[in-house]
This record gives sequence, structure tokens and C-alpha cells, in this order.
Amino acid sequence: MELIAIILGLFLLVLTMWDVFQTIVVPRPTPGTFRIARYVVRGSWRVVRAIGRRRSAGARDWAYGLFGPAIAIWLLITWLAGLVLGYGLILYGIRDQIRPVPESFGTTVYFAATSLLTLGFGDIVAVGTFARILVLVAAATGLGVVALVVTFLFSIYGSYQSRELEVIRLQATAGAPPSAVTLLEAFAQLELRDRLPAFFVVWQRWAAEVLDSHVAYPVLMYFRSSHDNLSWVSALGTVLDAACLVLTTITNVPRGDAELLRRVGSHLVEDISNLGFRDGEARPLGREAFELAHARLAEIGYELEPADEAWPRFEAARSRYADRLETMANYWEVASTSWLGEVEELRSVVHLAEASAARSSTPVAPG
Repeated sequence: MELIAIILGLFLLVLTMWDVFQTIVVPRPTPGTFRIARYVVRGSWRVVRAIGRRRSAGARDWAYGLFGPAIAIWLLITWLAGLVLGYGLILYGIRDQIRPVPESFGTTVYFAATSLLTLGFGDIVAVGTFARILVLVAAATGLGVVALVVTFLFSIYGSYQSRELEVIRLQATAGAPPSAVTLLEAFAQLELRDRLPAFFVVWQRWAAEVLDSHVAYPVLMYFRSSHDNLSWVSALGTVLDAACLVLTTITNVPRGDAELLRRVGSHLVEDISNLGFRDGEARPLGREAFELAHARLAEIGYELEPADEAWPRFEAARSRYADRLETMANYWEVASTSWLGEVEELRSVVHLAEASAARSSTPVAPG
């Protein structure tokens, strides 16, 4: 019985420390079957999402917003619990080296917890050589894990703030939820069309930074924006659709930086999607939505390719990321998955523009 307890305890310690090492120390994705963090995070998200779907929109958004910070703390608790249980099992196997000799497994778990958390009440002491070494190692392990998690939290919040800065700035031009057509309209209305290439350069850098940080630390993907109707997923879809419109439809804007953004952004979407963060089926973008967007861009003054020629090129360019990105949006239940703009909204604006043009062209009868 003692030997089995020691073997189980060693296995649990190795499993927990390996998970801490892969989750915090290794700066790259580390998928694997025996990953505590993987099952804790994704399992907890499934539970929270199932509960959230039965609540009102406000309560759901509140719960989803708390999930990211809460899961980071829950991971620390899970790791500490695994270490306490592992050291408790080993101490139970060598309980004859402890005074007073523990009468139950619960007592050795208590002794393991006080050693790991460096409380040291002195009501139970290790007298054997191996037990003393084990208690010292447990104390060092507890301090090390807590220090690593604190550093991890600082790193996560630094990356989160860096990500959200551009997402919040995007709201000024693309609206909330953001739309690629609204974004391009804003640049035209503010006479900033010549700054679109610089805008795409900023988002190239943003996509590269998110690719580096979020693939290395996937828990970051669960941190939602602090502003309503905003999300890093919808922001990425919006700027990628805007880049595709420049590449395939708009003729009076330089296209080089838009193409580089599409490449970096598509790489980001592919790598995150490959980690398994996807759910449901993607909705295909209809021809009507594109033609309505085409009409709005023409109305605002962009020089455009004919819709019949631009549509197949736009659809092909968008296919590199659109389906993957939308299933990612389904997984995290972001505010909107329509990067181009809702069809009803596009249609209403086009109809208003057409009605206004018709009124202005109608001759006024002489009095």
C-alpha cells in the first residue's frame, strides 16, 4: 500500500510540474494528452458557455468577461492542489518518518499543505532523512510555483493591454461591432484614404504580436475586451476584410501593405484555429452583401472594379481566413461574426443613398 501511494504521488507531482513548465515557462504551443491546464481551461469554458447561453445578454457578457481572469487564478489553485495531493501521497507512504505518526491520509495531506505553503505550525514534524528532504523540496516547490504564476499574470496582462489598445482605437473608425465597410467609409469621410497603407502596417504589427503571445499562452484568448460589442476576433476579421476589399475591389489605394496584412493575419487565424479553438459551422458570405458593400463604397467616392469582376477575387482572397475565423468567433461567442457588415444595415444605407439621389435629381415644378 505504501509503495503504491509513493508511486501515485510521484506521478502526480511530475504531471503537475510538467504542466506548469509547459504552460508558463515554454514560450510556444505545447499540445499534449496529459495536460492539466488544457482540460481545466477548456472544460471550464464549456460549462460557463452552457450556463451563459441560458442567461440574458447582460449576464452572459458579464460571465464571459470574468472567465479569463478567473481561470488564471483557478489554474494556480489546481496546480497547488495537485502538488499538495502528490506530496501527501508520498508522505503517507513514509509516514513512519513523521512524528506523531499520522493516523490517516488526511493528516499527511494537511502536513503536505503546511509544508508547501511554508506555514510550519510545528504540530507535525519530519524526523526521517527522506521525509525532511521531501518537506524542504515541497516548500521550495510551493514558493517557485507561486512566483511563476505571479510572473505569468504580469506577462498576460501586459499582452492583453497591448492587444486591446488597437482594438479600442478601431472603434473610432469601424464602429462597434466593427465593420470593414464602415472602416473604409470613415477613412474616406475624414479624408484619410492616403493613410490606409499606414493603418495596415499597424495591424501587421498587431497581428504578429498577437500571434506570438496568444499561441504561446492560449489563456489570453479567453480575455474579452473591456468595451461592449468589441472583440479582438471581430477586429481582426474587420481589418482583414478591409484589406481584401482594397486588394480586389478598390483601385485608388496602394495594395502592398494590404496584401502583407492579409498574409500575416491569415497565418494568425490558421495557427490559432489549429489549436482547436473552433465551434459550429461558418456562414458563407452572400453575393448580395458584397454588392451592397460595393454600392456603399462607390457612393462614398472610392474608385472600384466592376462588381462582377471583383466578387470572385474577393471571395478567393477571403477564403484564406474567413471560415476559420468565424468558427473561432463561434467558440468564444464574440459580439458579431459579420466582418463586412450586417446585410440589413448595408441594405438600409444603400436604399437611403439611392432615395436621396433620386430626390436631388427630380426636377422641381415651377411655382
